[in-house]
Amino acid sequence: MKRIFSLTFLLLTLGTMLSAQIMEPVKWTHKSQVKGQELTVTFTANIDPTFHLYAMDIPEGGPQKTEFVFETLEGLKAKGPTIVSDGKLIKTHDQAFDMDLSFYENTVSFAQRFNIKSSPFKVEGFVFFMSCNDGMCTPPTRYEFTITGEADIAAKDDAPASAATESATPAKTTDNGTPSEPVAEPVTDAPAIVDAAPAPVSAEGLWAPVIDQLEAFSDGASTGDDSGRAHSWWYILIAGFIAGLVALITPCVWPMIPMTVSFFLKRTKDRNKSIKDAVTYGISIIVIYVGLGLLITIIFGASALNSLATNAVFNIIFFLLLVVFALSFFGAFDLTLPESWTTKLDAKADATTGLLSIFFMAFTLCLVSFSCTGPIIGTLLVEAATSGSMLYPAIGMFGFALALSLPFTLFAMFPSMLQSMPSSGGWLNMVKVVLGFCELALAFKFLSVADLAYGWRILDRETFIALWIVIFALCGMYLLGWIRLPHDDDPDPSDRVSVTQLMLALVCFSFSMYMVPGLWGAPCKAISAFAPPMSTQDFKLGEDAIVTYHSYEEGMEAAQRAGKPVLVDFSGFGCVNCRKMEAAVWTDPQVKNIIDNDYILIELMVDDKTALPEVQIVKENGKDVKLRTIGDKWSYLQRSKFGANAQPFYVLLDGKGNPLNGSYSYDEDIDAYVNFLKTGLKNYSTIR
Repeated sequence: MKRIFSLTFLLLTLGTMLSAQIMEPVKWTHKSQVKGQELTVTFTANIDPTFHLYAMDIPEGGPQKTEFVFETLEGLKAKGPTIVSDGKLIKTHDQAFDMDLSFYENTVSFAQRFNIKSSPFKVEGFVFFMSCNDGMCTPPTRYEFTITGEADIAAKDDAPASAATESATPAKTTDNGTPSEPVAEPVTDAPAIVDAAPAPVSAEGLWAPVIDQLEAFSDGASTGDDSGRAHSWWYILIAGFIAGLVALITPCVWPMIPMTVSFFLKRTKDRNKSIKDAVTYGISIIVIYVGLGLLITIIFGASALNSLATNAVFNIIFFLLLVVFALSFFGAFDLTLPESWTTKLDAKADATTGLLSIFFMAFTLCLVSFSCTGPIIGTLLVEAATSGSMLYPAIGMFGFALALSLPFTLFAMFPSMLQSMPSSGGWLNMVKVVLGFCELALAFKFLSVADLAYGWRILDRETFIALWIVIFALCGMYLLGWIRLPHDDDPDPSDRVSVTQLMLALVCFSFSMYMVPGLWGAPCKAISAFAPPMSTQDFKLGEDAIVTYHSYEEGMEAAQRAGKPVLVDFSGFGCVNCRKMEAAVWTDPQVKNIIDNDYILIELMVDDKTALPEVQIVKENGKDVKLRTIGDKWSYLQRSKFGANAQPFYVLLDGKGNPLNGSYSYDEDIDAYVNFLKTGLKNYSTIR
């Protein structure tokens, strides 16, 4: 028992450590030196002691090799390939990749030489690399650089070396003597293309940071609910627990409960020992599933999990995955793991004794029940992985396993309760099919996120709602016996629809009818967290939606012309709470009237993947950051001007970009939101 508890504690501790920080095991610096008509750029990687950096000659199919990409060469021509100037190459056979790999430890330097053709010169690009240790890997990462300088192109090769030039000001040195990251040359606060003409003063003012002013308005705390993260933790835990309860009443798990409990009761005449074995069995299930959640976290890493929510490729994969799960529940095929796995675990359980034997029994249950629990677990992991925290998959799996393990423990303690368990039958398959309809409906949420982020417009709001109406109507028909699927029992004329089936069918049909007005623009608040935003609705009846600007500069210009204050809404296509606020708060007549008549609304999507006309470079935390998409630009605006990066995030500004109230985050309290808006209007009236 102590070993099981120790393993659980170890897994949870590891998960906490992973979620507490984003690891940066490799820190890069670079310097450049001009000698005659030749430029030499040296890149140095300082590697954490437990990690290693892969070399430049990794075979195809292996981990990401270190690559040097020079995107821009002005006045320069590369002279040969990038070479290692200092560092010890280590070669070994990697069992995981089953190939010979090369890597570096501690410190390594790379050098690239260029012939200078004209002056001034410029080179910019990035290093693409990956690092690992014995337990984990960081995702492939970029280190971006820009190097500029001048040279006397008439000088001879044997001319004295000029002073070294840097792409940034000299690196600062910390108290312990280690170099910090280079500080980039000054760049305007507002994103601007490098070498472009300076932005007008008014434009710079619109981008000027106002973090202190916001804190002064709100006494250091944002208006609204800042506990969204805690709520998300509870949401994932509760969602996992509910998923575990649902998994219990599937054909793969439900019949196993009395069989397993009876085994523990007959295994020994000592009742206390049988209860102890059942508890150990339940804890083993929790350890297995929490370990699965942590494995997902380690495989993807922090940055990957944060980008999953709006990444088109991942969301399309999730969509297809959930469709496959739904088809499996409908009976098109069974998702099963190799039978040899179960056979080996059974043999292990028989060959061992004590706690280890019980652990293998729990593992066998997990494998045997996979055809039913696999789609549920997959859906839960997808939802947890895209919720923005590294620990969420483990939390979701803990809730799932807790619910799944409880009956085995409770029935072992109170065996008389086994008599009250409903017997197995066709109702268990009906549960699977209903779950299949739910999986299919949820799948379109992920397709919608990709569609919105990239502006494909193949799944607008009315199309999404129409699909959901059909899906839940079909579910109601199935519950009433109007539709039969492959795994259903043969129909019997004497069969009657149970009261439970009738009530569930009533819920499905009512839900479908509830969504019908959404085809013509009704808010449908119950599905606001899943459906695309109202702005994608093509056909609306009744009152028009709030007029919205999607460019910060254009919206501020409109506010200056109209003499109105501005409501800036930092949102996201994949932001669930944003959709909830729009459906629950913005549709309130009082709120809508204030926004429509008294404010200029600017909605900025931080996950908009539309490419900017040209890559823009800004200075952030002493480093040059490239903004490649519209979402990158608005995300940088939120971070640099307002000191925040969570959505939804609302700020009230005057025409010059100065705040009129504290910021407001997720909180569906309509009175609080109205007060937030009215306070901004009151403060705006005093400065006009």
